[in-house]
Amino acid sequence: MCGLCGEIRFDGQVADVDAVARMTGAMTSRGPDADGVVAHGPIAFGHRRLSIIDLSSRGAQPMVDSDLGLTLVFNGCVYNYKELRKELQDSGYRFFSTADSEVVIKAFHHWGVRCVDHFKGMFAFVIADRDTGVVTMARDRLGIKPLYLASSPGRLRFASTVRALLKSGGVDTELDRQALHHYMTFHAVVPAPRTVYRGVQKLPPATVRVIQPDGSQTDTVYWNPGFGRDPDKASWSAADWQAALMDALRTGVRRRMVADVPVGVLLSGGIDSSVVVALLAEQGQHGLATFSIGFDAHEGESGDEYFYSDLVAKTFDTDHHKIHIDASRLVPAVPKTIAAMTEPMVSHDCVAFYLLSEQVSKSVKVVQSGQGADEVLAGYFWYPPLANIAREQTTEAYAKVFFDRDHDDVMSIFAPEYGIDADVSREFATAHQSAPGAETAVDAALRLDTQVMLVDDPVKRVDSMTMAWGLEGRVPFLDHD
Repeated sequence: MCGLCGEIRFDGQVADVDAVARMTGAMTSRGPDADGVVAHGPIAFGHRRLSIIDLSSRGAQPMVDSDLGLTLVFNGCVYNYKELRKELQDSGYRFFSTADSEVVIKAFHHWGVRCVDHFKGMFAFVIADRDTGVVTMARDRLGIKPLYLASSPGRLRFASTVRALLKSGGVDTELDRQALHHYMTFHAVVPAPRTVYRGVQKLPPATVRVIQPDGSQTDTVYWNPGFGRDPDKASWSAADWQAALMDALRTGVRRRMVADVPVGVLLSGGIDSSVVVALLAEQGQHGLATFSIGFDAHEGESGDEYFYSDLVAKTFDTDHHKIHIDASRLVPAVPKTIAAMTEPMVSHDCVAFYLLSEQVSKSVKVVQSGQGADEVLAGYFWYPPLANIAREQTTEAYAKVFFDRDHDDVMSIFAPEYGIDADVSREFATAHQSAPGAETAVDAALRLDTQVMLVDDPVKRVDSMTMAWGLEGRVPFLDHD
């Protein structure tokens, strides 16, 4: 996991290297191990590196492959990079490093924009072709890794964080009224491509964007999972579904152990993270580093779940770390937590996650966690009320249990200049949930939560709070297989 940024010019001017350097400097926490800037005419890339695979300088970025004429900045991890590397070697490619980032370069040269179909992992990357001047950028299927964009006449800048883009200068920071409506309706979620800033957008998940030297661009959505019922599985019993789920999770946690540094687990003591620990132990991971957080008791109520996490740690013989956060540290940490956010977040656990990441980063560089399980397995309170709702009434029922407030309430708290006539949030939910491919109200709600709400709530929170301390968070429940 790292921080990437860059500038692309379409007006005949050379890229502003100083602006790229400012963006790179604003992401030090995402990549404390190394940094670099590469410029060639109208294109300049910057990168901050968190060394996890191929710790040598051969894995440094921006990565330039002179033989292929390609320059890459990459954030994330391609978990199946070793298999792809062998496949590419069998096709005649020669490698100068053991980094997964080089596999991305070779895969792009070999398969073009369809290289993303071969990647199993979390990623955001941008590749420039020296000979054609074409720039290609892509984001993983579920948007686990961020990629923000700021356009102005004759120029496009991109970065892993909004803060980095703002440091580059010249970004329109007026509030986007439609985004603000979404934010106040969807638990602080602003669906892609918008952000709360009018001048900043984000590349949607599962999207490849190809940008020509004149600034024209085309987008391809390369993954759109179905949420219909599989007739071949209509006769499956509960035991069949349980076995299939556990097999998929075994694959997910095994893939996310790929690293040249130790990998730990954030163990809350809940079902999700406990299953991750159990499956890793089943696969022979001994002495696994696990981490639990606790707080002071308040009015007789316990401030931790150590009883459960201790039980799991003892059962699977992990190297367990209990991290107690004194109440006196919480309020002082709020400003730093807010500063670490790539976009404004209101989740109650942000400060705790920030302080936990600070302590965990002193022991390991990579952790697995249970985030995402509730979204993909219908674990939230708003799913049961949808179970008996007619398909055509999905959005009405979903709005009652999920929306923070209705349109009139949103308008009542906005200043007049931020008012908007249309109920754009309900319109967005209706358009998404009425699309074909989901047979029931629960299926339609799951699709919206998995493809939209997930990326801009728990996933964004994991990335922001862990990367504030140079810690890579991996989420096995979001393995796309």
